[in-house]
Amino acid sequence: MHELIRLAVVAAGVASASVAWSQELSLGQREYESNCAVCHGKSGKGDGPVAQVIIGTVPDLTALTTNNKGVFPVERMYEVIDGRAEIVAHGLRDMPVWGYEYSSEAARQMAATPDGVGDTQAFVRGRILALIEYISTLQAK
Repeated sequence: MHELIRLAVVAAGVASASVAWSQELSLGQREYESNCAVCHGKSGKGDGPVAQVIIGTVPDLTALTTNNKGVFPVERMYEVIDGRAEIVAHGLRDMPVWGYEYSSEAARQMAATPDGVGDTQAFVRGRILALIEYISTLQAK
């Protein structure tokens, strides 16, 4: 029961922060616009303002489904965004590792709960899954 209360407090904290940011954007869209659009561009085509100074090309996130035989690559997206587990077969981690950032944010959120504890992994998973859900909406039709 206490775990449910902690999760509700965390969700309320995230929700209230979300409302303060914008009442019209989803959590995933806010995550994308705050952390991803600078490189990947608002539309996801890899044309963000920082893309010009990155060595190599920034992936076109609108082509993920097309490039994966018509299936949106949820698991691969999770691994890339989380980045906390190095997967040798997937190559180098050229992108910032948001899993660490989300873990730090979760720790700050948990500290704000009445008993100072909570499920940081659930918080991180929620943020990553919200971001993945938003990126899935960018896919070329």
